Amino acid sequence: MIKVLLALLCSICLLACKEKQSIEWVMTTPDASWQMVEDVEVAGDNSAMIDVEIDADHPLQVIDGFGSCFNECGWLSLDLLSSADKDEIFKELFQPGYGANFTICRMPVAANDFATDWYSYNENEGDFAMEKFSIERDKKGLIPFIHEALKYNKELKLWASPWSPPSWMKYNKHYACNLSRDGVDDKYYNGLLPEQQGMEGTNMFIQEDSYLEAYALYFAKFIQAYREQNINISMVMPQNEFNSCQVFPSCTWTAEGLNRFVGGFLGPKMKEIGVGLMFGTVERANTLLVDTLLKDPKSSQYIQGVGFQWAGKHAIGKIHQENPSLTIYQTEQECGDGRNDWKTCLYSWSLMKHYLSNGANVYTYWNTSLEKDYISRWGWKQNSLISVDPETKTYKYNYEYYLMKHASHYVLPGAHLLPVSGSYDDVLAFRNSDGGLVLILCNKEETVKNLNLKIGDKVLSLSLQANSINTIQIKK
Repeated sequence: MIKVLLALLCSICLLACKEKQSIEWVMTTPDASWQMVEDVEVAGDNSAMIDVEIDADHPLQVIDGFGSCFNECGWLSLDLLSSADKDEIFKELFQPGYGANFTICRMPVAANDFATDWYSYNENEGDFAMEKFSIERDKKGLIPFIHEALKYNKELKLWASPWSPPSWMKYNKHYACNLSRDGVDDKYYNGLLPEQQGMEGTNMFIQEDSYLEAYALYFAKFIQAYREQNINISMVMPQNEFNSCQVFPSCTWTAEGLNRFVGGFLGPKMKEIGVGLMFGTVERANTLLVDTLLKDPKSSQYIQGVGFQWAGKHAIGKIHQENPSLTIYQTEQECGDGRNDWKTCLYSWSLMKHYLSNGANVYTYWNTSLEKDYISRWGWKQNSLISVDPETKTYKYNYEYYLMKHASHYVLPGAHLLPVSGSYDDVLAFRNSDGGLVLILCNKEETVKNLNLKIGDKVLSLSLQANSINTIQIKK
């Protein structure tokens, strides 16, 4: 296969103008998104000084896919649009080979911080048998959202995590943990009383067997109820950000508390109904939080991987080094401040590069869509792939959408990341299962960047426009 690739690259280098069909180059800048670069010339010479070297002989981790998250507020924004616009958006996001080509997405178990308000599937205190469990609310938002995506990709993989269990299962009897967040207006107050205030590093979930067993049943009921809606959830994580005491739906756990829940209750229940289990989401840099479960003989037999987000990015490298075969998800890209600007897009590129370079198999964006300048029920304005103007009933794709597409359109499930070295490091390289190469290069500078990139014994000479994100596909 390598000989074939080298022969192809040789053809490109010597006959670039005659062999344009063998290479595709797309570029995004602050002024123009997803522009095809025409008249590509990549002829280079082996005597040139090399800025980037790609090692196609030693592939790294497999890439399982890219995607985003489903939540209530996202659906409400898209539901403002015409049927034709919605159809085009879902086709663009999910139809294989068409646009972003998303293949794996996240969803909440009941309310997350971008639900319109708090709810769970069972707020009936003492219903340990989950007789009054119901996903009825989801039929208005989450389920239609997911059904629209499945229309375009029936093979879309879904995984889920709760932000908070039913409030009666927590010591403070409230969905939240924290009274307030600095700078947030009082109108977003969550109703938490001072005596209900929680604390990081504690178990807010009641650590009694009857509650832990009922909560595992809650997960199972959720999986079954969604199956009845023709939605298959293939994997769950036990708690979103279990160290974070938030004003919105949240629940702190200790690693020991989650270890007990996973090893003794959730793991066996998920195995019984054929659903995968990963640990997370981990939002702290402390690798010991992960080791507690990975090194436990009971929990580790159920855990198929670990999900990281936010400050968890500082733990992912060590965990990957110590557990090179462990599946790793980047579970939520940092959400920005609602400006959806180019500066944030470049920061998001650095996040993507960091996670994938440190072993991530999956990369997930957060808000798929939001109304323009939307502020959540709990007072947070965030970025999204798509912004919908509620007055004009129009929409636009934001810069970060194109960043995701620069990867997800070309890097297909089953691809492998390739090692990259050299003086220029704003590069990711992949080899798809068909042998084709995908190169993603970012130029953050205000001037054109000329690079010599070596693959095997061939050199490509590239000229990257100022402030640009580029994907070059070298077809087999």
